Amino acid sequence: MTGKSTQFTIRPDWLALTPEPALDPDQPVIDAHHHLYDRPGLRYLLPDYLADLAGCGHDLRASVAVQARAMLRAEGPPEMQAVGETEFLNGAAAMSASGIYGRARICAGIVGFANLMLGDAVLPVLERQIAAGGGLAADGGRFRGIRMPLAWDADAGLLNPAYPSTADMIDSAAFRAGFAHLARLGLSFDIWAYYPQLPRIARLARDFPSVRFVLDHCGGLVRVGAHAQRPDLPEAWRAGIDALAACPNVCVKLSGLGMELSGFGLSALERAPDSTHLARLWQPWLTYCAEAFGADRCMWGSNFPVDKGSHSLAVGLNAVKRIFRDASTDERDAIFWRTASRFYDVALPRRAR
Repeated sequence: MTGKSTQFTIRPDWLALTPEPALDPDQPVIDAHHHLYDRPGLRYLLPDYLADLAGCGHDLRASVAVQARAMLRAEGPPEMQAVGETEFLNGAAAMSASGIYGRARICAGIVGFANLMLGDAVLPVLERQIAAGGGLAADGGRFRGIRMPLAWDADAGLLNPAYPSTADMIDSAAFRAGFAHLARLGLSFDIWAYYPQLPRIARLARDFPSVRFVLDHCGGLVRVGAHAQRPDLPEAWRAGIDALAACPNVCVKLSGLGMELSGFGLSALERAPDSTHLARLWQPWLTYCAEAFGADRCMWGSNFPVDKGSHSLAVGLNAVKRIFRDASTDERDAIFWRTASRFYDVALPRRAR
């Protein structure tokens, strides 16, 4: 994202100030949300993710790669540009599936982009995306769903010009005509929106009960800009979470609280935070999500490299393990791998080390 409150910088020396061994290193993990890309000033490709994985000590066995405007096609129709990203991610997945980079299966599931505002004209785009990902799970492919970011706010600093949006876009006839094709093709939908939008998105989930939704990043918690001064923010956020949790076709990702948007000010610390610090900050938000949705509809995601601007992979995952250390074994398995495995139809490989 490119808004003033969404910038991040990765500082390896700063992260190295706070080393931590992995807690509960035998807990299997699927990373339900990360990105790969090569941008001016930031390259995060398969070797970079593998390096973070190798250094974290956690038993992370598979991952789901989510669109981030990487490797867009430079030629051809604009609506087909994002097919290049799926080809790129599928290539990284093929590298990982060779086994020469370890037993973890990176990019085992792929979530791509399509502009649903195309209405019925989005169908050939979706079909090309599925083909670029090698097909759907039933065909042995990796393509699982679509994320078209919906994040909108009256604060222009929170908007990403790469994803034009409006307050009422998801209620438009064009969007809904495009969205209907997800159900017909068996594709899921990743929701990236800000918490004030959640009641409206819950209506979308109710109107399309056959589409499987997953709410990214704890429901778009925003505590910067005008939202930092909003006294009823926790209540408004909880109301949005409750509205979506009431929809049985919606899951939630326990992820993204390392973003600057969340307002925890982590990147301003003199030293990178440890997992005890993060667990104290994140606990009210993560436990509310887990209580609202239930563990069987919660999945952990790293949101790397974005959250790497605030903490290391080892520390961030340790924090979530601390928060749910008193949960049952079944509940921890749901949060750390089983929900992601079921939702994205990603198998849990044998132990990754």
